[in-house]
Amino acid sequence: MPFYENIFIARQDISTAQVEALADTFANLVAENGGKVEKREYWGLRNLSYRMKKNRKGHYVLFNLEAPPGAVSELERNMRINEDVLRYLTIRVEELEAGPSAMMRRSERDERDRDRDRGPRRGYGDRDPREEDRDRDRDRDRDRDREMSDGR
Repeated sequence: MPFYENIFIARQDISTAQVEALADTFANLVAENGGKVEKREYWGLRNLSYRMKKNRKGHYVLFNLEAPPGAVSELERNMRINEDVLRYLTIRVEELEAGPSAMMRRSERDERDRDRDRGPRRGYGDRDPREEDRDRDRDRDRDRDREMSDGR
């Protein structure tokens, strides 16, 4: 049987549980038509590049399928009918990717980078923040003294 990758985007106003239920429905549909879902990934609620049907965000879900062409046609037909699906894309691939997809690896890398300790944060460059406060106070006092001397 041929291999396919299918990604669909669900509306932003449905919950994650509803997206999972929708994905379960599509996975069962593929199984009923003689195929199987090898891998399923939920990529989360992400910003869209442009508005689609008045939505600025969408829930992304990836399926790796091993299914006959008829099962994929039926899956796409049901995605077209379902009002919660904004867009879908199915491509045929030579082999299915093992392990997490590039999007999942990217999110793991982002979390790792975010958690990395960068050390203590200080003021600008190598200056001590207290030194900057002293300079600001000195300038303020000098300006106030000038105003007082010009006014008399």
